[in-house]
Amino acid sequence: MDTEKTILVDANPFEVRVALLENARLAEYYVELPGKERLAGNIYKGVVRNVLPGMEAAFVDIGVERNAFLYCGESQVNSGDFEFNDEKISVNAAQTRITEGQHILVQAVKDPTGTKGARISTNVTLPARLLVLMPEMEYVGVSRRIVDEAERLRLKGMAEALRPKGMGIIVRTAAENCTAEELEADIQPLVARWQDIQARAKTAKPPTKLYTDQNLILRTLRDLMDDHVTKIVFSNETAAREAQAMLKEICPHNMPVIECRDDDYDIFDHYGVESEVKKSFQRKIWLKSGGYLVIDHTEALTVIDVNSGKFVGDSNLQNTILQVNIEAAREIARQIRLRDIGGIVIIDFIDMIAPENREEVIDALKKELKKDRTRTNVQGMTQLGLVEMTRKKIRQRVSAMVHMPCSFCGGTGRLQTAQYVAIDAYRQYRRMHDHTTCRGFVLRVNTEVAQYMEQSGMIKMMPDVELCASRSAHPESAKLTPKEDS
Repeated sequence: MDTEKTILVDANPFEVRVALLENARLAEYYVELPGKERLAGNIYKGVVRNVLPGMEAAFVDIGVERNAFLYCGESQVNSGDFEFNDEKISVNAAQTRITEGQHILVQAVKDPTGTKGARISTNVTLPARLLVLMPEMEYVGVSRRIVDEAERLRLKGMAEALRPKGMGIIVRTAAENCTAEELEADIQPLVARWQDIQARAKTAKPPTKLYTDQNLILRTLRDLMDDHVTKIVFSNETAAREAQAMLKEICPHNMPVIECRDDDYDIFDHYGVESEVKKSFQRKIWLKSGGYLVIDHTEALTVIDVNSGKFVGDSNLQNTILQVNIEAAREIARQIRLRDIGGIVIIDFIDMIAPENREEVIDALKKELKKDRTRTNVQGMTQLGLVEMTRKKIRQRVSAMVHMPCSFCGGTGRLQTAQYVAIDAYRQYRRMHDHTTCRGFVLRVNTEVAQYMEQSGMIKMMPDVELCASRSAHPESAKLTPKEDS
């Protein structure tokens, strides 16, 4: 069955959200908040601040909060979300010697994450709907998602003929079955844009931004538009007009239906997307069968655990496990894409004895991941039933943008029990009582800790303590002070 796609665009002064629905189910979700716009795709004239020969890297000031990281050890192609053949590319820009204080033209390829600054590259790429222009590389590539060899050769031949002298082209998946005229129409504006960037770079004082990639709405429409997109629904008339103008340029012969609803009309609620978005922030995801996934993020990787939960099957144990694992594989691929999880991903499937069952689960995972525009690589399953895979990391996960570490637990997700905090308070009392000569003490604790101390009789063993309980007090804090200092 063909996939029918709908795009929802919700824009207001406080946030911009874009959702992609495939057969009426949420598949991709993006959000941009004021002051937190993404850097990836922007082009800067920066200043090299530090060179690290041992790491073959440098830190470059591009005019943002943290210096950006430039890896100089080997040729790096800023491919972004774009897929192309794994062929050796002749690149000179990344091999140029970098020195401190040098002015350098770079492009952000990954947004800042956590305490790390943006990742940058000296190899600039300018994307359009059908192709990506590489102004400083002489190379032609074709998206590996185009599998028909005859079509690949046709597109590569057209790209070679149209390629501007001294530049390179990556033909994107959306270009399948396109004409030479359509490719050429995409190339000319990109060449003009590059010439403008070069002209600005000559006179600009670094660090400064020379080029800003399109905003979230236009950028997402540019990358998502294909023959399967039948409708785009906007909540904002201004955004709808701007997008419609761009769509008339990039797909004049295949315009989707465009709807614009009143600002008071919540399109995300109407299409049932709001509840799906909230579920995507949860740690536990239930499967239709009764099994469930647990998704945990660490500094180095994301771990996904598969559990049978309430599902008991209807024949034998191995069939039951296989059914849960296949359903989980499909949902895992969807969640990885929906949550925009990047980097290393480890999946702990339920143990399977038969090798053919393992292969079936891996095949289900790979098949579902083919829908993902971002590059993924599934390494296979170990004897322990662990699957190791990677997904290209470009931006922060949406959850990292809308959530912050808990002020109580510090982001661990766990707190000391009221019993343990009460015992620690009692230890404090014993130490201070034996080494001070004050008239008494004041103990300030959370309400739950105070309740435990009273119910357990612990407070009776501290006769010279005045207990002060507050719901606003930190659950793990037990502050004991002499009455003279309170």
